[in-house]
Amino acid sequence: MPGGRLTQQERQQIALGLADGLAYAEIARRLDRPTSTVTREVMRNGGPTAYRADLAHRATERRTRRRGQTAPRGQAAAPQPHGRDPEAVRAYEEVFTAVQMASGMPRMMARVMAGLTLTDSGSLTAAELAQHLEVSPASVSKAIAFLDSQGLVRRERDERRRERYVVDDDIWYQAMMASARSTAQLVETAREGVGVLGPGTPAAARLENIARFLDFVSESIARAAEQAREILHAKPEAAPDGE
Repeated sequence: MPGGRLTQQERQQIALGLADGLAYAEIARRLDRPTSTVTREVMRNGGPTAYRADLAHRATERRTRRRGQTAPRGQAAAPQPHGRDPEAVRAYEEVFTAVQMASGMPRMMARVMAGLTLTDSGSLTAAELAQHLEVSPASVSKAIAFLDSQGLVRRERDERRRERYVVDDDIWYQAMMASARSTAQLVETAREGVGVLGPGTPAAARLENIARFLDFVSESIARAAEQAREILHAKPEAAPDGE
């Protein structure tokens, strides 16, 4: 039943698939589920290395009970523009968050990044983010400080002098260039080690190979980012209704 909740047996199959090193897409195919369902399930419950079916099942039951206790009766999900399905958008936001966490981003930072990225305006105030994510303003502030330090968001003032947090068209280009610079620093450090350990020794040879590999990767990232930068500025075609 692709549209229903995961059963305990399905969670056990997910755990077995992870233990066998299967990709999320393959596990999802065997369960006849969307890949996004499996990705979200794993990332919400410890990630691929710590996922346990029994713990995941109990955690889901607790979340379900908690939602039933706290949500006012009859309260619907917030309406979405452009006729979007609110539940589908919320589920996708969880997947987007989980994938960022898999790349190493802390959970709250990933949630804030997803919340900003999935708005049409690409910007929200601290109060809007706190309300959307149902967290404290302090949690939002801490997450924004981290994302700002990584060059992933910027701050600006709107006409009411409120601070807004923005993800603009160039954010991902800047992130890729920052990654290339960080990799280039690893290259320099590895090559310093060659001199320390003595050229021609096994350890030095290993460091030299690491440096050559990372140097190639760093240059490739920077070159590809420059070549593809204009893609980030492409404008969407107008919807049929003119929106």
